[in-house]
Amino acid sequence: MTSEIFLGIDIGSTTLKAVLLSDKGKVRHSLYTRTKPAEGRGDKLVCEGRCHECGRCSLGALKKTIGEFLSSAGISEDEIAGTVVTGSQIVEELRKFIKYDQYVSEISAHVAGALQYYPNCKAILDVGGQDSKAILFNDKMGLWMSKMSGICAAGTGAFLDSVAAKLNVPVEEMADKVNYDSDLEFSSVCAVLSATSINKFKNRFPMGDIIAGACRAQARTVMSGVGEIFINYKGDILFQGGVAANRAVAYYLKEITGNNIIIPEFHRVMGALGAAVLARQYCMLRRNLPFKSEKKAQVCDSEKLKSVSYRSNLTRSEFFSRNNKAPLVWRNLFFPSEILNAMGLRSLTLETYAALHARNQKKVRKAFDNAGYKGFSAETCSFLRIAEGIELPKPAFIVSTSEPCQQGERIFRDLAKAYGITSNFYSLHTPVIEDNASLENIAAGLEESVFRLEKATGISMVPERLAEACELSNEARAIAMRCNELRLGSPPLIRGTDAVYFASMFSQLWGKREFVQLQKNFLEDLEKRIEKIDKSVKIDDTHRIIWLHLPPFYDSKLLDFIEVQCSAPIVFEEVNFVDWEPLNPEDPYRSLARKLLTVGFLDPHLRVSHVINTSIKGRLNGCILYNHMFGRCSMADSCFIKLLRENLAEAKIPLLVLDGDCIDPTIDPCSTYTKVSAYIEALNETKYGNIFGPAGNIVPVQQNQNSAKAI
Repeated sequence: MTSEIFLGIDIGSTTLKAVLLSDKGKVRHSLYTRTKPAEGRGDKLVCEGRCHECGRCSLGALKKTIGEFLSSAGISEDEIAGTVVTGSQIVEELRKFIKYDQYVSEISAHVAGALQYYPNCKAILDVGGQDSKAILFNDKMGLWMSKMSGICAAGTGAFLDSVAAKLNVPVEEMADKVNYDSDLEFSSVCAVLSATSINKFKNRFPMGDIIAGACRAQARTVMSGVGEIFINYKGDILFQGGVAANRAVAYYLKEITGNNIIIPEFHRVMGALGAAVLARQYCMLRRNLPFKSEKKAQVCDSEKLKSVSYRSNLTRSEFFSRNNKAPLVWRNLFFPSEILNAMGLRSLTLETYAALHARNQKKVRKAFDNAGYKGFSAETCSFLRIAEGIELPKPAFIVSTSEPCQQGERIFRDLAKAYGITSNFYSLHTPVIEDNASLENIAAGLEESVFRLEKATGISMVPERLAEACELSNEARAIAMRCNELRLGSPPLIRGTDAVYFASMFSQLWGKREFVQLQKNFLEDLEKRIEKIDKSVKIDDTHRIIWLHLPPFYDSKLLDFIEVQCSAPIVFEEVNFVDWEPLNPEDPYRSLARKLLTVGFLDPHLRVSHVINTSIKGRLNGCILYNHMFGRCSMADSCFIKLLRENLAEAKIPLLVLDGDCIDPTIDPCSTYTKVSAYIEALNETKYGNIFGPAGNIVPVQQNQNSAKAI
């Protein structure tokens, strides 16, 4: 019986790696080569369908290189039993050039490669040309956890490449020239600053000192970017990727971490090796496990829901109708809308209004430019930059809260000045901790805001109208809680991709009959879904994810990728949490103060407890936080993430943090989809015993992306 051969391909930002693995798990042949730009002649490349001869375009060159690799090993394409691909440069069109069975994340590939020769491995550090990855096995949760670098080039192979170019030294020879006694230091914060330092010192210090400083900066930047995951870990760390060829970086990593750094024999091709290992595993699963005819659990098409169209109509009416003659009030997400609705005032929630612009990126970029002219850089929240960069309808009054977004309060104050209504601006002081003093302070502040609203608009608050608004709010809350109970206690009923935009917590419709009707429509839709759902689908048949914070408003590709491509339904969203105490119509201001204090976003500890309790109640096995502004947003800062991660770990629920921006897609890291894939693969391993998912439902995964953005 002839032995089978498995092929693993890793397409990175600067290198192409490939490995042929025997059915005994031995490396038969390997390839490591630098990638080159497509061979252009000033005109657009036209595919002639002869990739094995041409190789002028990038994918054609890839096909040609892989063909030559197989030929040099004496293997034909037909002899390959299974192929798995990985890497940051995998694009949708690859299938037209190379036949493969599965795509896997770089994280899973590097883990599989490491375990092939180091079965007891617990920690892996991969530093490639585009990003760095720290991977650690969590014994308590029984899965691999990972952290990837963001959008900065510091701590990647690209940094050492730039240093080598400036010093005119081949990157492969840098370690041989290092002076390990040198104390010369370069910036470990930014690759650009480091390169500037090297320019400044290259004619003043010996070559060995400069290279030592660069390699030390490389190691320090890697650890500051992703090393957080290794805190309290003591043991061997496998150092993989192209940068692992630099022994000096490994030396400084050991100096920084105090851990033993091991460089595997196949360190440069570990991703491709792991892909080949997983190709072997995939073929064994496909061959040895019976395929069942059962259908995968699917979520119905949410576009057919009556509540979705009703919500869209309400949004258009609320934000774009100019027929209402009532005075206009700007509010932030947290000021109680029951007060404004009871007074019959029109509301414009500025953060929501900014989010509605996100689908038109041309308008967004113009707003950012306008805000930039005024001095509001990218350090300012993108929601607030839009508010500063567009023409807003002038309000009669502005209300805001001091927490949880301090930057928002300052922007509101600046806008009040710009629109000449400084005297008609009120910021409600909102302490973080719930106690009697905070309750009384906020209640008094709400009464003060009503007094000022009455004075500015000429409209008096009618106590009976406020009591009615509280009763309507309670009615909507009760129905919304029933909706949440159904979703948490059932198989997936609605796509989280759609439900997250309901964002009940932040609605400016609380206290209106229309909001009660919206919740009734949603409840009816969910009840009909339960009646139609296949009885064979159980609550534990799928992954069950909770989504925290806000989504990317510019499109739904990321959430679609999670739910459709990765088969990981989002069954609940933090922005739809409504489990606060009912309002007391006879004591409205204290009730609204209590609601504001207990909604969750003011007190991080209370917010985390809401997440944990919801996760346990809904039997959730995953938590994803979309980290707007990379942790600079006060609603998802480092302290909150640390507290959340610690508490989720106690509940044995892994946390995935996706850095990005809810409004601006141009600053999203290219590693986002890799992080998602790796996370779901880890959940698959825990739930199904392999990274591919239920054995009876193994199908080739094709990535959901546009051609301009590699996953």
